[in-house]
Amino acid sequence: MGKKIATVITKLFEDSEFTSPKEALNEAGHEVVTIGFEAGETVEGKKGEASVTIDKGIDDVKPDEFDALLIPGGFSPDQLRKDDRFLAFVKAFSNDEKPIFSICHGPQLLINAEVVKGKKITAVKQVAVDLKNAGADFVDAEVVTDESGLISSRTPEDLPAFNKAIVEALN
Repeated sequence: MGKKIATVITKLFEDSEFTSPKEALNEAGHEVVTIGFEAGETVEGKKGEASVTIDKGIDDVKPDEFDALLIPGGFSPDQLRKDDRFLAFVKAFSNDEKPIFSICHGPQLLINAEVVKGKKITAVKQVAVDLKNAGADFVDAEVVTDESGLISSRTPEDLPAFNKAIVEALN
């Protein structure tokens, strides 16, 4: 039975860090729902290779409607983390120990939601010090899986391993 995956995303996301996991999740029979500031808004990836029409606005969804959370990187997480609605949404997934899939700059949103303390996680190199300062157990590896269900990767080069891990986690 397919799962419903919430994807928090806005403009200047890392193109492949959304399109590649979405494709892998869809192929495995899961539904990916994009959640942004406003339903119907079209957001462009930072490389201009992907364009996404937002399915649902953050005010139109509740975390209990979803089985897992995907946070693509790029500049998107940095823009989302200033909004308390997105922080509360992310925090609910963590509190309920639902799977959270984060890549590259995605952990910036997790840091601001204050859900990384004591968790094993990876990210792009420049976010490592922020994770350590927030009390996370930073591991420099292509995929890191925490017992809480948090699965993280560093960069687009890690996508094959990341996609495999997130699909397996939902099975």
